[in-house]
This record gives sequence, C-alpha cells and structure tokens, in this order.
Amino acid sequence: MKALGRFLVVIVLAILLAGAAAWVWLHKSLPQVDGEIRAPGLAAAVEVIRDAEGVPHIFAKSDRDGWYAIGYAHAQDRLWQMEFQRRVADGRLSEFLGELSYDTDRLMRTVGMSRTANAIVAKLDPETRAALDAYAAGVNGYLASDPVLPIEFQVFRIKPQPWKPADSVSWLLVMAWDLSANWRTELGRLRYAARLGQDRAAQLIPPYPGDKEVPLPDFSALWGNLSPAATALLQVSPPTEHAIGSNNWVVSGARSETGKPLLANDPHLGLQAPALWYLAHLSTPSGNVVGGTLPGLPFVVLGRNDFLAWSMTTTLGDTQDLFVERVAPDDASSYLTPTGRAKFEVRDEVIGVRGEERRIKVRTTRHGPVISDVVKSMDGATPKGHVIALAWAALADDNATMRAGLGLNRARNAKEFTDAARDFHAPQQNLVFADREGHIGFLAPARVPVRRADNEAQGRVPVPGWIAKYDWQGMLAFDQLPALMDPPTGRIVTANHKITPPGYKPFLSVDWFPPYRADRIEELLQKVPKHSLATFAKMQADGQSRLARDALPFARSAKPGTEEGRLAQGKLTGWTGDMTPDSPAPLVFAAWYRELTRLVYEDELGDIFRDAWEIRMQFMMQALRGENGYEKWCDDTKTPRVRETCAMLTGKAFDLAAIDLTRRYGNPTGWRWGLAHPAANDHRPLGFFPVVKGFFNVAPETAGDAYSINVGAYTIRDEERPFVNRHAGSLRAIYDLADLDKSLFMQATGQSGNVLSPWYSNLTDRWAKVEYITIPAARDKIVAAHRALLTP
Repeated sequence: MKALGRFLVVIVLAILLAGAAAWVWLHKSLPQVDGEIRAPGLAAAVEVIRDAEGVPHIFAKSDRDGWYAIGYAHAQDRLWQMEFQRRVADGRLSEFLGELSYDTDRLMRTVGMSRTANAIVAKLDPETRAALDAYAAGVNGYLASDPVLPIEFQVFRIKPQPWKPADSVSWLLVMAWDLSANWRTELGRLRYAARLGQDRAAQLIPPYPGDKEVPLPDFSALWGNLSPAATALLQVSPPTEHAIGSNNWVVSGARSETGKPLLANDPHLGLQAPALWYLAHLSTPSGNVVGGTLPGLPFVVLGRNDFLAWSMTTTLGDTQDLFVERVAPDDASSYLTPTGRAKFEVRDEVIGVRGEERRIKVRTTRHGPVISDVVKSMDGATPKGHVIALAWAALADDNATMRAGLGLNRARNAKEFTDAARDFHAPQQNLVFADREGHIGFLAPARVPVRRADNEAQGRVPVPGWIAKYDWQGMLAFDQLPALMDPPTGRIVTANHKITPPGYKPFLSVDWFPPYRADRIEELLQKVPKHSLATFAKMQADGQSRLARDALPFARSAKPGTEEGRLAQGKLTGWTGDMTPDSPAPLVFAAWYRELTRLVYEDELGDIFRDAWEIRMQFMMQALRGENGYEKWCDDTKTPRVRETCAMLTGKAFDLAAIDLTRRYGNPTGWRWGLAHPAANDHRPLGFFPVVKGFFNVAPETAGDAYSINVGAYTIRDEERPFVNRHAGSLRAIYDLADLDKSLFMQATGQSGNVLSPWYSNLTDRWAKVEYITIPAARDKIVAAHRALLTP
C-alpha cells in the first residue's frame, strides 16, 4: 500500500513538473521587447519604444522600414489573430476546426476573397505594392526568428506560413464583407414576404422615419418560392442585430474651448479577444501617424497624423444585390441574359477538412459568384432551373482601398484627404475629419452601383438576372456622393442614420439605421456652448437608451397579472432610461421588452421567428402607439376568438420577464444590468470551447444598449445569453486639433493576443468605464517602459 502511495505521489509530481515545464516553455512565446533584435530585411535600424500599456512607438528612417516594423510588431503581439483572420479569408478554417467551419469556408471560397485579393495585388500601383511588400517582410522577419508560437498554434498543431501582400488585401475584403450586409437583408425581406405577404413584410422592416412606404415587388411568379433558399443561406451567414454601427461627430473651433476642432469616434464592431484594434504610433521622415491599426494592414485605419484626424462610421450604403439567374433549360452549363445565353465560369476549389480533401465547383455569372451552391441544405431549396448570384461592388480587381488607407495617413489638409478618399472603394464609410487649419468635413466614399429608376426593387429583394432593367448601370461618380465641408452649424454627426440631404437624387440605400443615436448626439452637442475633451468623453460614456425613453411610458402603464410581474415592474420606479451596470432597472426593462417582442410578432412568423427575432424598435414603437394599423400585430393569430391589445401584452410581458429573470439570476435583490450584460470579448475560436473558454475570454460588466451612444448591443434571439454585450465601441478616440498629443484613445482588451501576456486584457476595465490613455508622438512626452532596437 505504501509503495502504491509513493507511486501515485511520483505520478502527480511528474504531471506537475511537466505542466510547469510547459508553462515556462510557453512563456517563451512572449516577444522580446527590450534590447537588440536581428530583423533581416531592414535597410536601417528601427527603434521600438513600448509604453506601460504595450503601445509601440516606432521610429524608422524610411517609410519602407516603418511598414516593415509595424508588420514585425503585429506579428510579435497578434500572430494567432492574424493567422485566424487569414484563414477566414482564404476559407481554410476547416483544416483545423473540421466540419464546424466547413460551410463558412465554402462561402468564402465561393465569394472568392483570396482569389480577388490576388487579382487586386497584381494591379496595385508600385507605391502601394511596396508598402504591402515591406509589411509582409516585417511579419516574415519575425517568423524567421523561429519564435516559440503562442498556445493556439500548439493546441491546433499548425504553423503560420509566410505572410503575403494578398493576405493583407483579403483581410480588408473580409472587413468590407462584414460591413456590407445588404444581401442578408434582401433574403430577410424575401422570407418575411413569403410568410406574411408584401404589405406586412414591409411593416416588419419599415422605411426610414419620414420616408414613404414603398410596396415590395413580388417576383415569385417568375421562379416560385425562394424562401427555403433564403433560409439555407442565412444559416451559413446568420443576420446580426441591425444596431451594429458606429458614432462619430466633430465640432469646429467656434464650438470648442480651444478654438480648434474636436473630433470623436467609436466604431461599433463585434467584440472579441484580443480586440480587433491594435494601437500604435509610427514615426518616419514622412511624419507621425497615431491611432488604431488592424493587424494584417500596414496603415493606421482610424487616427491622426501631424496635420489632421479622421474617423469612420458605416454608411449602410447598398453595394450588393442578389440576382436570381435562370439556367438554360437544355444546357446546365449556361444561363440566360438579356441578350441571349452565357456560360457559367466554373473553377474547382479544394477545401481541407482535418486531413480530408473536398473538391467543390464554384460557378460565377456576369453578376458574380453563385452563392446558392454553397451549402448542402440548398439542394432542392432553390427553385428548379434557377441559381442565386451575388453582385458586390468590392469584388473588382481594381479595388484601390488599400491605396486609400495609405493616402489618408499621409494627407496634410482637407484637399489631400479628399483626394485620398477617392480611392476608398469598399466598404462605404462616413469619413468625418478635421485639420489643424480649422476645417471640418464629411465624405461618404465607395463604389455604389447605379440602379435604373424603373428598378422597383431598389436593392430590397433579389431580382431576375435575365431582365436588363435590373442590371447595374455603372457606379456613382465620387463627386455625386454625399459630402459636407465647414457647415454653418459648426458640427457634423454620423451614426449610421440617413446621410443624404433633402432632394438628393442618386439611390444609396433604404437600410439606414434610424436616427436614435444621432438625435442623442445632437441633443448633447447643443447643450454645451463650447466643448472640450472632457465633454466629448462624457458623451461617449452616455448610456441613455432611446429605446427605454420611448418605451417606458408603456412599461409604466402596464398591468401585470402576477405579484412577481408587479415586483419586476416596480424596479422601474424613478428610472429614466440610463443603462448603468449597477442598476436592476435596465435588466428588468430589457427582459420585459424581450418578452414583449415575442408576444407581438412570434405568432405571425411561426417557425421563422427565431431567425427574425430582433429588437426592431421602430416597428415595435409603431405597434405600441397604434400607428398606421401596426396595432394589429398585438392580436394573437392563435386565439381567433379573443382580440388581444398591445396594452394586454405589456402586462403579460412583465409576468413572463419575472419568471425568466428569476430562472437566470435568482432572487430579484441580485438583479443588475452588469451581471447580465458583460462584454463578450470571446477568443476566436477557443472562447467557444467548454472548460478553457474562461481562460481566454474577457468579460467586464458594461453599460449601454443598442440605442445609447455608449453602445452595448445584445442579441435577444440568443436563449443562452440574450443580454450579453456583443457589439460595442471596440475603439474609442477623441482628437484635439489644438494639441494632437492630448488626443485620447482606448480599445476593448489589450495590445497582446497572447493570453500569457500582461497586456492581454490590461485595458479592459478602463474601457468598460470609458476611460482613456494618451499616445503622444513627441519623444519627450513618451514614457518608455521597454525599448528595443530592430537591426538589419
């Protein structure tokens, strides 16, 4: 028995020693940030100073060495993120994730991200190509040092291949894809119309406030029921909450305490660990540029240089259309066009699925790739003799967005900034900027297709590809796109709302986000005569929910039928709609509203409700107010002998919310918004694996909702975590054009993507509290914590 005990002790000690050895070895995956580092490919030495937050200040003697060094730094700190992103674009996740990601890979291969990126690189101008080559050389310079790879590479037993310029371009395309969701909206409208009819479908996705409701065209007589195909496609790339977006605003010197412009920006993107953004300062003979970079790209995406600052929000411009193509009845290799038949372009793709090779055929029409070939569930879903092709303005080999990004970094004034923006082809963004001369401006650059006036669909539903009037008529000229310079009001605001001025003729979109956040920003801007960094920071922290403000009267007048429902309702007493983490009221309100949406429109949608279940504020408020016949939605179609009213449902929603909240969070005394609303900074992909996810995910309690300036959008269709903050201000920045070194920055997690690094989540708590750091460009203002010298 004693011998067995000694044996077990030895085994336990061996396990502990092996674990300790592995832990020590994995710590070698942390990059060297001090001393001299050999970096083959540099022309001259580059100094890299990191501050206490892990933000690199890169001092290079040439632009080329600067691009090299930012590539080197990205690889040091975010190598797994870059590898994962590259595999998303290339459709190569299944090589290590298996069946889990196969449909996603097939979609990416069909859309052709990597293929298009290679074609774009082949046509790049020499200067842009030189920047991408230098950046790739920097990434590969780090790989050449044969570093111990971060833990993710060990877990999945993969090694990074050399970085290529096309990898940078393909990631830019994926970002554009994520911000160009019109094709999903088209499929959603199609499904709703098939279930509800054209009129009620148009109510569920109402027109922009103040715009006329235009009937949806019905093409079902041309091809039959397209709804099953829409369902299958949306399962491959699920729709996201419409609240995703961003804020930016600027005031002129006349409206600031310093007499120079102030500019604020907080792009709302899907949260993840590490954050999408990597803060950096790059100094070369061309000057300084500071701000948020995206690992994989050689330039500062959002930031400032020595002369101006710029910001972005998503325009929601409609740059995509779905075309239903008719296959030639006697020749499956051809499809019909307005002028006769055309052959499908066909190519083979090989997708690796954990050692197995799967061959697929990708078809392309004159409009674009055939996305109805993507998933097995599409078999028999698309009407016989038809396929669905995606037209997307970004899929062009002369897409020059990479050149635009570099040009924005170099711009010294409004004219140079505008000239650079002409090359910004995808995705369409609202660029709001300010310069030290005192100018403020707004541009909305992109390649936006021109649609004929007699095209009654106007980007809202899929259209027949063999009828000429639905074909794109080229692209809008840059000078036709919305723009504004030095307005008399002294302010510009964009928050994904409608940005076209009255009387604007060209078609841009019907999918604008309602002006709720924009209205709140305007309200707060007008409250203060002269703004400062402090007032802008307070605005970025504003958690006042427009949804709560508008819906609270209905919540307060509701008559719950149970004691528990009345107790829940009582927690709203005195609450004015501020979504603060420590209060129970925001949680009760969110739970009440969630149950109310289910009561209002689940019965009409039936089995497609789960996919369509969103907050839908504009639709819901029209129903609660009884506007335009919307109150009929409150009548339960399953109880024809009883006529339910919206007032009845508001009470019942409290009863149901009380049950749900008790089940999820226990005793009502412990209910808090922060408890239910942590940020879902989930690691890709280990954050979705049981047991280990808690080690990699970063989840601080947060404020806000989808309708506050401090956005914290949650996904109510998620039964497991319906209130978790999934989309928020992933980067926050405030630029002071009187002294750009005083500008403020923050991102959601930390600078490092290595979970063993002290910089993995060091910024998280301050981000959640809406605090900031500065990133000065002047050497005498930089407080160095680490100093490395990259040498040729």
